[in-house]
Amino acid sequence: MPSSFGSKLTKSFDSYGQLCVGIDPHAALLSDWGLNDDVNGLREFSMRALDAAIGRVGIIKPQVSFFERHGSAGFAVLEELAQKAAETDLVVIMDAKRGDIGTTMDAYFDAWLGRTAPFVCDALTVSPYLGFDSLLPLMSVCAERGKGMIVLSATSNPEGAALQKATVGGNTVAKQIWDSLNKVNQVTAGPGESLGSFGAVIGATLNLQGFGLVDVQAGQTSAATPILAPGFGAQGAELGDIGRLFGEGAKQVIASVSRSVLRAGATGLPNAIDAANRELAAGLNT
Repeated sequence: MPSSFGSKLTKSFDSYGQLCVGIDPHAALLSDWGLNDDVNGLREFSMRALDAAIGRVGIIKPQVSFFERHGSAGFAVLEELAQKAAETDLVVIMDAKRGDIGTTMDAYFDAWLGRTAPFVCDALTVSPYLGFDSLLPLMSVCAERGKGMIVLSATSNPEGAALQKATVGGNTVAKQIWDSLNKVNQVTAGPGESLGSFGAVIGATLNLQGFGLVDVQAGQTSAATPILAPGFGAQGAELGDIGRLFGEGAKQVIASVSRSVLRAGATGLPNAIDAANRELAAGLNT
């Protein structure tokens, strides 16, 4: 049986720390790098970002939409990027935010997490808003295959707050998703595993209390739910504040940065990643 996603994530944390580099080749960044907004520019940007990440961080997160906007040729670049990353020890989280039911969700699984998936990755971001239970059948398959899912819980965009703060049965929607993930991780994690394989997206810029997520800051000691935290860097949260933001839960956080390091350009990106790593390490040690 393959290693679980949670154990891969723990190994990555131990070897490289908790920083995740988002590979977000949007048009403005391509221009900043002196590249054309076409497939050739997309490929050069993505491969150079990948090369800068190897050996500096343990986790990358390609944003699928920026490849999809270039059509089938863009998806071919994403396939190439995924295959190249799979030859390294990087953990790859594909940020695609897929979510559906029945055979449609099965097809998404085949595309991203299946045995012959063209877009090779370790985990996929998914939406629970067709009902959390709609994800459960594929979570079982993920557990068997050593794959993971990262589920939208409390996102950093202001438009999401009205839905995610809504209360049902006395708990916010965000809290219900968090609690459901905790239960799944407790059931599916192997003996002694410190991190589960099914994570939550929780924005680093959010007031956790307002989303009913105060217990996130208490942390967990076994089968802990990983937290993918966007919002660091360009969106305003400081990596050095991770301990204040997430409390004991900071040990479970995948701290995602993209624009704040990518805008350093191809030549400046390695140093920008190193600086972000130092800032994050200082924040985790305070």
